[in-house]
This record gives sequence, C-alpha cells and structure tokens, in this order.
Amino acid sequence: MTIDRPGLADFLRRARERVRPQDAGLPAGPRRRTPGLRREEVAQLAGMSADYYTRLEQARGPQPSPQMLAALARALRLSADERDHLHLLAGHRPPVARASGDHVAPGLLHLLDQLPTTPAQILGALGDVLAQNAMAQSLLGGVCTVSEHGRNVVWRWFTDPAVRAAYPPEEHDHYNRLHTADLRAAVTRRANDPAAARLVDRLREASPEFRALWDLHEVAVRRHTRMRVLHPVVGPVDLDCQILLAPEGDQRLVLYTPPPGTDTADRLALLRVVGTDQFAPATE
Repeated sequence: MTIDRPGLADFLRRARERVRPQDAGLPAGPRRRTPGLRREEVAQLAGMSADYYTRLEQARGPQPSPQMLAALARALRLSADERDHLHLLAGHRPPVARASGDHVAPGLLHLLDQLPTTPAQILGALGDVLAQNAMAQSLLGGVCTVSEHGRNVVWRWFTDPAVRAAYPPEEHDHYNRLHTADLRAAVTRRANDPAAARLVDRLREASPEFRALWDLHEVAVRRHTRMRVLHPVVGPVDLDCQILLAPEGDQRLVLYTPPPGTDTADRLALLRVVGTDQFAPATE
C-alpha cells in the first residue's frame, strides 16, 4: 500500500482542529488563535518530536509506523473508523478490530425479537451460532452448545451427515466450497487467533473433504446467497440469505427472506404454526 501524503496531512490537520484542549487534559489558555490543539501538543500527547509531526502535516514526512499511527489515533481521540482511515492514508492495513467474542449486543438481540415472521440468527466471526429467533429455530433447528464446536456451522457441515440431508444433494459441493472459502477469510482476519487455528486443525483431522478444499486456498466472504432447505414438515423452502455485518465487524446478522415469485412466504407462515417440534438441522 502507498502512503497518501496530501490526504494524510489534511486529515491530521482537521482531526487536530476538532480536539478541544480540555478533552485532551490540557489547559485551554486565553491566547489560542486556532481551534483545537497545537501541533506541538499533538506531538507531546503522541510521544513524538514536534518537527516529525509538523512534517506529517506538511505532507513531507516519512511513512509513519503502525505504532506511531496508534499513538496519533489516541492523541487525536479518533473513533475506530477514523483510526482505520488514518492507517489506510498512511499506507498500512488497519489493525484487526477487537473481537466481541460470544457477547451479543442487547440491540441485536432486541432486533431478533422484532422479526417474528423472518428467520434470523447471529453468527460469530468463525461461524458459531450465537443467537437465533424462534423462526430460525423452527426452520434450521436449535444448535448444540455443549461441545467445543457444536454450534459452528462449518464444523457441523463437514462432520454431521444429518446437516447435509437438509439440503439438496446437488448443492453440497457448492456449500463445501462456500463454507471453506468464508472460513479462510475469517481465519486470515483473525491472525494468530488460537480458537481459529484449533477449529481449522480439528476440521482438517476430521474431514478429508475439508482438508482437500482448505489446501486449495480459496477465499470469499459470504454476503448474499440463495439457498433451499428441505424441511421435514413444510417441504422445500427457497430463501434469500442476506448477511449484514454488526458494527464490531466480527458478528453477522443473517436474515432468511422469501425470494420474489416463490411460495416461501406461505411455507414460512405454516412453519410459524408448526413451531419447533420438528425442524431441519442448522447449517447456514
């Protein structure tokens, strides 16, 4: 990546002017002729020389290191989005966001409850099912949370034949590659994550099929797919699978909606009546 010196200089200057001295723990003082912080104050807060920072704002400085950018982001009170933008302007990849883990924000849980007619669930970065609404449980089935990877959609797909039985056999190869490529992207984003490495190691050991696909090094982030679930009660259900990223970036809200021109809405209405007494195994 190449540094954008003019863009970096402009962004630093405007970010500096937005920070009030009192917000940074500095006295406001009566003789400030410009809004925000002075250059030397930013340099002091970031632990660098005033000359170095001045050259950055004048678009003639060297490429700052990621550590220097992190210090500048703290000094300028940048949001996560602004911090990522700063890294990109400086020619670096943004730092990996702090993972939310298994904690689902109350707002997302509330949203699930407000979708009584639409199956929806929340997946973690590696494919763990973290939460489902009632319709998702009726359509896809509840998931086991006892074993380490019991709720992981990739693990279940490659190790549980009952999961695949809920999908047309001619589509299995498609899902094989889809799951593997999406997991590859997630593992790369979570560099040096022990949980990610452990999941891949277990999958490679348990499934020769996964191992062969993993070695192809295909990568593709899943965003939208069309799928068909062979439900044991309401029959085949065609669905558009919409995947939305949560603000933290490591959780995904997955919505299953009726494609136009299908009878899916009627089948989902019947499923609401049937409830969770009988269901297909979860995988998506």
